[in-house]
Amino acid sequence: MRTTLTIEPDVARKLQRRMAQTRPSLEQIVNDALRIGLAETRHTARSRKFRVKPHACGFFPGIDRDRVNHRPTGG
Repeated sequence: MRTTLTIEPDVARKLQRRMAQTRPSLEQIVNDALRIGLAETRHTARSRKFRVKPHACGFFPGIDRDRVNHRPTGG
């Protein structure tokens, strides 16, 4: 597939450095980078799990932990 891309200056500098180091074509570098980036996005989204880390609150004496989020009523 042929397409035209606008590459941002910071990315263009990285591409130029990579081309100077390894000597492959721009096309090969971009294709390899896209393959890696697209593969990581797909796998990391599936493999990351949300974990809750419990923490001891250490309430002070006289604080009712069952009513911490309750607002005082008038009075």
